[in-house]
Amino acid sequence: MGFLQSTFSLLIGTGCGIYIAQNYDVPNIKKLMRSLVGKAKEVEESYKKTGNSKNKDNE
Repeated sequence: MGFLQSTFSLLIGTGCGIYIAQNYDVPNIKKLMRSLVGKAKEVEESYKKTGNSKNKDNE
């Protein structure tokens, strides 16, 4: 009974997902995540220290 119930849940979820994607303006998650990672890299670069601190300590 568990197999039929999980398969039925999967089919219902897939059908609902297809319906929502076709009839509503769903954002592209892949594109959104790429833009967020790009922004995070920009912030990281702006706060990054210049030079290598290990070499300065040894001199």
